[in-house]
Amino acid sequence: MKLYGIASSTCTGRVLLSLFEKEVEDFELVIVNVRKGEGKKPEYIKLQPFGLIPVLEDGDLTLYESRAIIRYIANKYEGQGTALYGKDIKERAKVDQWLEVEGQNFNSAIRSSLGVVSKPPIDEVQLTETFGKLGKVLDIYEEHLSKTQYLAGDFFSLADLSHMTTGWKLFDKYKQGSILFEGRPHVKAWWENISSRPAFKKLLEMI
Repeated sequence: MKLYGIASSTCTGRVLLSLFEKEVEDFELVIVNVRKGEGKKPEYIKLQPFGLIPVLEDGDLTLYESRAIIRYIANKYEGQGTALYGKDIKERAKVDQWLEVEGQNFNSAIRSSLGVVSKPPIDEVQLTETFGKLGKVLDIYEEHLSKTQYLAGDFFSLADLSHMTTGWKLFDKYKQGSILFEGRPHVKAWWENISSRPAFKKLLEMI
């Protein structure tokens, strides 16, 4: 099994986290740095026509889009490591629901915020605007997490995992994001819980 990408990429990191949680060791990380134009090389375009990372090769299967890849990994290694996809069809439906929430709501809002905090000097007007949009998303999370420990239920899943790489950049790497925990104690507790997992610490050692 080969994973093409780079650990510091939020999307490649999402896949690495799933491999670590499933205790998969027999894979090779093939470094592809899109910032250096490596995603546009003809041999890579054959794997990923959009020139983005990551890509997973597993035998005769070539798969791209990180959320599709982590579902595949969770299914392939269902019997080992962390049960990331729930134990029945109803739990899996909840995991899928919150993966969609992450991809459609959280991801766009947090990436807008990262676009501001990662480019000093910080534009305070833009920061207030982007944090306001993300805050509205996190208000929904706060209400939901007041009733359950994790997003899909009382078990850690792909839904939680999918937030971790972008969340780390805003909440931990760039400290400004921690202000979003104010008035949202359940979001803060959830983040502190999932970001303390051994698999996540292993990923951070690679970045």
